[in-house]
Amino acid sequence: MKVLAVADSDSYLKWVASLLDDLPDGCVTDLAVVRTPIAPSPAQLAAAVGDRPVPPVLSARALRRAAERDKPEVIILACTGPVVDVLAADVLAGLRPRPVFVTGLPGISVPATEKAWLYRSGCDLFVVHSEREVAEFGEIAARLGGGGAVGLARLPFLRAAAGGRTKERVVFATQAKVPREREERERILLSLAALAERRPDLEVVVKLRALEDERQTHNERHHYQRLWRELGEPGRLSFAAGPMHEQLARAEGFVTVSSTAALEAIAQDVPLLVLEDFGVSAEMINLVFEGSSVLGTLGDLEQGDFRTASPAWCAANYFHPAGRDSWVALLTALVIGPFSPARSLMDGPEHAAARRRARLRVEVRPDLLRVGYRAKRRLTRYIVRR
Repeated sequence: MKVLAVADSDSYLKWVASLLDDLPDGCVTDLAVVRTPIAPSPAQLAAAVGDRPVPPVLSARALRRAAERDKPEVIILACTGPVVDVLAADVLAGLRPRPVFVTGLPGISVPATEKAWLYRSGCDLFVVHSEREVAEFGEIAARLGGGGAVGLARLPFLRAAAGGRTKERVVFATQAKVPREREERERILLSLAALAERRPDLEVVVKLRALEDERQTHNERHHYQRLWRELGEPGRLSFAAGPMHEQLARAEGFVTVSSTAALEAIAQDVPLLVLEDFGVSAEMINLVFEGSSVLGTLGDLEQGDFRTASPAWCAANYFHPAGRDSWVALLTALVIGPFSPARSLMDGPEHAAARRRARLRVEVRPDLLRVGYRAKRRLTRYIVRR
């Protein structure tokens, strides 16, 4: 089986590079990044793929030419929703023979959303990572139609703890989207500093998703390292990027507001806290942790009061036995065929404008696209003032 995997951002690239390891022996895999404004930096590319060759960053046209030349039987679209849609429906449409299109989500996807399904409904297999996610997206698929099968895979980076390492740090995993407000992020930094003062034996590390000058899947308005400088660095914190598992290998405790890295901490037997001070909701992307026994407060963080996840919660959420995984079997059946290609729910005229915008993201050079966005904003402000 020949497989081409295409990513558009750092988090999706990390996910699909690991997901490829699930494929049976004998599969020939290739990895590429489609050029968009959120494409990973060279350092992010190298860190995301581990021992694999660093993938090329291709324009939409170059990606199409590569697919026509290599004729993959499977194309995995590991991209944000609008990019998945435009690649499957436009850029890579009409390939002969028609490949099986696979897509998925790289982390926690509870609650399942109609929007996530809508953008990916042109793909034949949709990969998620818990029994709960399979059930929720299955219900959406039955109600809305479109799309193909929903397959289960264990999150590929949930590795077991390595023994013999000194536990000497607390790791805070940032999230680009939440909390949104500057003041909320400052409260987290000050609580981390309070813990560092109380526990001088520990290094308190803010694990960044990306450095200030690097792009990531979601724009981060208030970058933690910049906020810390603007606060005058009132305490002893360190900041780091790079692989999460390297930080967790030396962690005595872990904290986040909402991050898939919380699952990595559970897998590595690192006690943790998921902060509930800013709410527990779909908007905060932490609703899935209800009933997990790891929700806590900034006050708990300052005291170093970390918790262990409930075994029952783990079994229902992301830590199912490997034998329950279904995505590779479903994919194999699709490749053997025959199968009816998925029907996209985005094919109607009401979505034509969204597709045009997505096409611009993958066809126009990011620097030119940013110039266009700035010009549009200036023109809008000028019209509003008049």
